Amino acid sequence: MGYVLAIDQGTTSSRAIVFNAEQKVVGTGQREFRQYFLKSGWVEHDPEEIWDTVVSTIQEAIRNAGLVASDISAIGITNQRETVVVWDRKTGKPIYNAIVWQDRRTASFCDTLKRQGFEKAVVKKTGLLLDPYFSGTKLSWLLSNVKNGQAHAIKGELCFGTIDTFLIWRLTGGKSFVTDATNASRTLMFNIVENDWDDYLLKMLEVPRTMLPKVLDCAADFGVTDPEIVGAAIPILGVAGDQQAATIGQACFEPGMLKSTYGTGCFALLNTGQDMVRSKNRLLTTIAYRLEGKTTYALEGSIFIAGAAVQWLRDGLKIINAAYETGPMAMDADPHQEVYLVPAFTGLGAPHWDPDARGAIFGLTRNTGPNEFARAALEAVCYQTRDLLEAMHKDWSSNGKETVLRVDGGMVVSDWTMQRLSDLLDAPVDRPVILETTALGVAWLAGSRAGVWPDQADFAATWARDRRFEPAMDDKTRKAKFKGWRNAVKRTLSTF
Repeated sequence: MGYVLAIDQGTTSSRAIVFNAEQKVVGTGQREFRQYFLKSGWVEHDPEEIWDTVVSTIQEAIRNAGLVASDISAIGITNQRETVVVWDRKTGKPIYNAIVWQDRRTASFCDTLKRQGFEKAVVKKTGLLLDPYFSGTKLSWLLSNVKNGQAHAIKGELCFGTIDTFLIWRLTGGKSFVTDATNASRTLMFNIVENDWDDYLLKMLEVPRTMLPKVLDCAADFGVTDPEIVGAAIPILGVAGDQQAATIGQACFEPGMLKSTYGTGCFALLNTGQDMVRSKNRLLTTIAYRLEGKTTYALEGSIFIAGAAVQWLRDGLKIINAAYETGPMAMDADPHQEVYLVPAFTGLGAPHWDPDARGAIFGLTRNTGPNEFARAALEAVCYQTRDLLEAMHKDWSSNGKETVLRVDGGMVVSDWTMQRLSDLLDAPVDRPVILETTALGVAWLAGSRAGVWPDQADFAATWARDRRFEPAMDDKTRKAKFKGWRNAVKRTLSTF
């Protein structure tokens, strides 16, 4: 029947989406789960709660589609990328909570490795920087801080995985211990030149190779689900980290194509084809996807806080009840107040990479209220995106071609935010008809592998634009606002 199930395991919720053969959504399920903030800069998830939400949303999505599990041709999985889980090889039980990509507990360890001269090799081999954002130092922390963790790992009794690996292990009843190249490329342990785990990096982090999963292409045979878990034996045929999945779902298959996803964080990826572009502006070189053994690379800019700033307005300050309220509030904000929110709640990502920076608000007056806070939170996302794109333009020449940004994620439903993004970038912003691009990306990987969905060229031809936002802000205003932003960021950096 051509039905494909996409599991989208995100930072704050798990979702499952059923697509039909025409790539239309016919059934969904979603569950939020708890965030654990045990100390300043620490962020954890309960892997068992993640697992429970994934199973329940799978069942809900299939039920809402009016189907049974045996109607599903294939499964694709996309996930929060750098989040780490370690579990017992025999029991399948996690030895500790999942340490989330936002977590900064290993900042001092990263500083130590830098002082010891490791960062140059890390950049050369992985395209990444020595930052607590990535999985490797989190794994090292777990092995050092969980009782007998290192000893059990050396004995081969523990398994490491990003969330995709953990879910595949559980879904297949422990029969498949695998990941894909995109998730592996975010661990600080995978050599993106040689496409293999790197012994030098493993030694640096004191991680035994035996606890690492096998790395496959993004479209591959990842295993078959246990019928007792989901109701049928369904092949898992597509896996990609969430930002790479969105790149695929946006059909950014040609070098120079650019997408930005606005979820909990914001991540912009620029397809550079088979060229492994080494950034001179503190962007990441990463694997965009690997298909049929052929690797396509990308430049990536990572922003840690995007939609999470809106969640902070809701859950922390309690000045909104729902995210959709922020657009109208921003529209009603006092235009004469320039309030800047630098949302460095867990440090700053690209291009600053300052794990010790913390959030700050500038420009407050006695008249500042909820509307100005809402506008500042939304504008912060736009300013940070401009920081990324300016760095990308320095690293990658567009040969004079107009840069068009394809956007997706929960925040793009806000017309106000997308118009302000276009205004501050001074570039067109394209919002697609299908906003579930992350799920769509892995659905295509799985569906095409199963032979029930179109090939790459035909899939790209189906991409459709809902609306293009064109810049309408005058250049003087744009420059003044961005100057204010740069000043606010400078004052927030830990080195100020």
